[in-house]
Amino acid sequence: MRPDFSAILEEVKQQVASNPVDLHLRVCQLLKEKVYHYDWVGFYLLKNGMLELGDYVGKPTDHTQIAIGKGVCGQVAEKKETIIVQDVSQEANYIACSLDVQSEIVVPILRNGEFIAELDIDSHSPAPFTQEDQDFLEQVCALLKASF
Repeated sequence: MRPDFSAILEEVKQQVASNPVDLHLRVCQLLKEKVYHYDWVGFYLLKNGMLELGDYVGKPTDHTQIAIGKGVCGQVAEKKETIIVQDVSQEANYIACSLDVQSEIVVPILRNGEFIAELDIDSHSPAPFTQEDQDFLEQVCALLKASF
């Protein structure tokens, strides 16, 4: 059963409008709770030319800093476009966060065309991400861009 992305998007809009305190963490929690195939949800922020881990929900990761161009997250920062990897074992430039991760989607957050952050989602399910996931997550990121 596919998640009701339109209902979840409305909840994100309410979160954005209500209270800026811990907004990114609350959005991570909401996405992980409401979408069964989102097992790790977090933000990386561009700071001093590197990606730095921001708020996240899921297993702890050693990847608190990622170089631009390195791994899927670094590629998204460089290309400024969403990347979906349905099978991380087939991705040559993949940085393994957990042996459980089978797939990943990373969505850039842009302000005035400039990369400022990204939303990274790992899944323990094989090939779960659809165009619907991408469209939904890009809308979530558009709602959040002013908060970075």
